[in-house]
Amino acid sequence: MAKITTRLFASTGLFALAATAISANAAPGSDDVDARAEKALAEMTREEKVSLLHGRMLMMVAPASRPEGVTLGAGYVDGIPRLGVPPQIATDASLGVSNLMDMRRGDVATALPSGLALAATWNPALVRDGGRMIGSEARAKGFNVMLGGGVNLVRDPRAGRNFEYLGEDPLLAGTLAGAQIQGIQSNHVISTIKHFALNDQETGRSSASVEMDEAAMRESDLLAFEIGIEKGNPGSVMCAYNKVGGIYACENPFLLTQVLRKDWGFRGFVMSDWGAVHSLSALEAGLDQQQGEQLDAKRWFSTELISALNAGPLAESAVDTAARRILRSLYAHGLDTHPSTTSSIDYDANGVVARRAAEEGIVLLRNQQNLLPLRAAARKIAVIGGHADIGVLSGGGSSQVAPVGGFRKVEPVREGVAASFARKGYGGTPPLEAIRHAFPTAQVTFLDGSDVQAAAAAARVADTVVVFGEKYATEALDQRDLSLDAGQDELIAAVTAANSRNIVVLETGNPVAMPWADKAGAILLAWFPGQRGGEAIANILAGKVNPSGRLPVTFPARLDQLPNPTLPGANLPPPSKEDRANYGINTNSPAFDIRYPEGSDAGYRWFDRKAAKPAYAFGYGLSYTQFAYSKLQAKGGKALTVRFTVTNVGSVAGADVPQVYVTLPGKAKRLIGWDKVALAPGEKRTVTLTADPRLLASYDVPKRHWTVSAANIRVELSRSAIDPVLTAQTRIDAATLRP
Repeated sequence: MAKITTRLFASTGLFALAATAISANAAPGSDDVDARAEKALAEMTREEKVSLLHGRMLMMVAPASRPEGVTLGAGYVDGIPRLGVPPQIATDASLGVSNLMDMRRGDVATALPSGLALAATWNPALVRDGGRMIGSEARAKGFNVMLGGGVNLVRDPRAGRNFEYLGEDPLLAGTLAGAQIQGIQSNHVISTIKHFALNDQETGRSSASVEMDEAAMRESDLLAFEIGIEKGNPGSVMCAYNKVGGIYACENPFLLTQVLRKDWGFRGFVMSDWGAVHSLSALEAGLDQQQGEQLDAKRWFSTELISALNAGPLAESAVDTAARRILRSLYAHGLDTHPSTTSSIDYDANGVVARRAAEEGIVLLRNQQNLLPLRAAARKIAVIGGHADIGVLSGGGSSQVAPVGGFRKVEPVREGVAASFARKGYGGTPPLEAIRHAFPTAQVTFLDGSDVQAAAAAARVADTVVVFGEKYATEALDQRDLSLDAGQDELIAAVTAANSRNIVVLETGNPVAMPWADKAGAILLAWFPGQRGGEAIANILAGKVNPSGRLPVTFPARLDQLPNPTLPGANLPPPSKEDRANYGINTNSPAFDIRYPEGSDAGYRWFDRKAAKPAYAFGYGLSYTQFAYSKLQAKGGKALTVRFTVTNVGSVAGADVPQVYVTLPGKAKRLIGWDKVALAPGEKRTVTLTADPRLLASYDVPKRHWTVSAANIRVELSRSAIDPVLTAQTRIDAATLRP
């Protein structure tokens, strides 16, 4: 029988279950797993133990020296055949089997929508299905480690990797990351939650130090990881490039030993990000595996480690500890009993999973005079811009997936990023083709938008115009501002002025400014919509699918509303070629500190604290139907429970995301729960939510525990972070939450 570990908090006035998880940390057959790891360790030579502690990028190994029959991917760690220890064959990332290393040979995979699109679904079950799908493809391609599970919080809308992540709220991000990890690992593929921790921007990611109060970390970024680990049970944690408190994350004993192992009880292993190791002291600090060792200044966990063991300053026990953790994860997740082999992939079935995720992640931001959905009898539709005749845009870097069918257009990104690393790629189903299929009797024309006057002229003579806007995002490069790429704001302004029956479709990895918004008839935020993105967009336009996406990030009205109006490090001189970090990417720089004035109040909490009005609020999104909320009840005391009823009072079926926020005395409001509720017209459902007590608590650093103060609190049942529909008051009891 599986051993179940429940995370219990002993309290004064509260004995609450904060999370329940099957973990390796507390895995099925946990006692057996420990015994097997110990037995294998006892039979291993020193060289065999050390071999588990470092991984290579096979693309940087001469073909003749590569292990035979191994799929080329992000990393490779030798197995130990005589003991039945399998090799570790790793691939990026959270959005599909990233084929960056093999793209030139035509390798493809099913591309999920971007992380923010997945987060916009607010649907853990759907995100779990997506994880299961990409994990199955990883396994079918011969991989058994997937570098997925990105949960860094969105603190700045200009950060280059936001598109990979799951939003600005730790409960939402941690819950969805946990669901994705569960899905990936259902295939006997280890998933890694990343990047631990506070890797919230790309500028200076290899040199900057994040300076933040521990309580603020615990209540925000670290809480997202904590929840994701509890819910997902990842076999591994990947530490980040940046420093925290002046110490590199991959050799930071506070993060890797105190927080991760002692406080959270994590029993998997920690791998480095590729090129993130700077000394052998990382081993004793809590790092177990140096990955991509060719990218570091030295091969710390192989050549340097052997020298240190021979010379005596490093204890053999440090190697044993790391090897034991790695072995335990391999056994706990069945990598030895389910060896990786290549097999066929049903790309059609997997494409349906990607399409469903894209459809649920699309957010309807504006719909004047119910312009959408378009009637099936629409006569003359002009489609403009966004390479809609070719495909949909994807984000760049290590998470980029060459979709089934390949990229139909690729544009290099020349600013500070290696051309082989960051590609502006268009693939998947073209929106133009999908719109023509959705409206077979309409005359659908296309202009690429390069001529603004011609686009406006085409818009004037159309019944309806659909204009696409883009903002590309990539790992290794933060953005200067929130404007769309290459004059597209001017294009959209001209088109929306020419025809009031206009629909703006945005493909973006980040929040963007919309100076033309008051002239838009409708605005659809499609993010980077993945493999079947064109179909998903067309299905929303035609009303085949009722939009149900909600924003997982705040869209600011202006940059001066942000805690850091100027991105930290943006004004520093660029590094020299000699100082460039891994992959030839300009993510290095002179050392500097990153400070986040918002502390734990990231995103919508900062806006609440400052009473600032965003352009579009966290949690916001429209539907083609209407939902009513009633019968709100909030019961406090030892645990906060909220109960309410949702009714579809419109004329079509749809899904709603009722959100519950709590305001404690003297603090910004915080999301404590939500549900994704699908209802037919006239149907109603009662929802009951119980708050994780950490969301009502403050972290007490000297005492190293969470503390809930007795207080009268305000409970809001809302459509977004700034749109409460019903409110209630209740009182919670004081409590001390001890892990």
